[in-house]
Amino acid sequence: MFSRHQKALAVLIDPEDTMPGASMTQLMEVVNACGAAYVFVGGSLVTHNHTDAVVRAVKQQTDKPVVLFPGGLNQLSARADGILFLSLISGRNPEFLIGKQVAAAPLLKKLGMQIIPTGYLLIGEASSASYMSNTQPIPYDKTAIAVATALAGEMLGHRVIYLDAGSGAPQPVPAAMIKAVRQAVKVPLIVGGGIRSFDAAYAALEAGADVIVVGNAAESNPTVLNDIAGAIKTFGSLNIHK
Repeated sequence: MFSRHQKALAVLIDPEDTMPGASMTQLMEVVNACGAAYVFVGGSLVTHNHTDAVVRAVKQQTDKPVVLFPGGLNQLSARADGILFLSLISGRNPEFLIGKQVAAAPLLKKLGMQIIPTGYLLIGEASSASYMSNTQPIPYDKTAIAVATALAGEMLGHRVIYLDAGSGAPQPVPAAMIKAVRQAVKVPLIVGGGIRSFDAAYAALEAGADVIVVGNAAESNPTVLNDIAGAIKTFGSLNIHK
């Protein structure tokens, strides 16, 4: 589903924050207009089972692939096109390395959606994801640790590496870290968290991100997606002949 040779924007919808209704309709109008490639659905905090309703509403308003980004077993939906089958390889909590995956595997096999084995790394400061998973993120300045972790994830068979600064992060994953990880691994690289502007998006793309994920910023101000998508278009036009 993802490729090293095609830069793309994914919009993350948290079913805890955005429910079917006027706000989602407004968001999806911008998603369709700006040229986003994917819609991710999921989040760290799971208090209500709204995922299926949100996926259904999204599918009614776009033909873009809908990919689950689950925070738990109740964030699944048979309506989705695929799922990021996450293993939190930056942490040492066995439940998020393999435990929850074992519990989910039989159900996912029955659902028949595309499974995308993903090495997931939390970067930066404490976030909702690090709190809920009881793990410590890799500090922004520990590039060597991020590189070794991503490389191990690739060697273990993950088909995607995801660097995430977390929901509402004060700053995005550093460009130097993205670049170092990109040079170390061959699989597609997803980067999210703290990307709120054209410049931040362009810096991540230039460093080697293949897919940029925008969540909180899009939910609070959907028009920011136009700036992020503009960075992807600008990057593509400037590098098409290189």
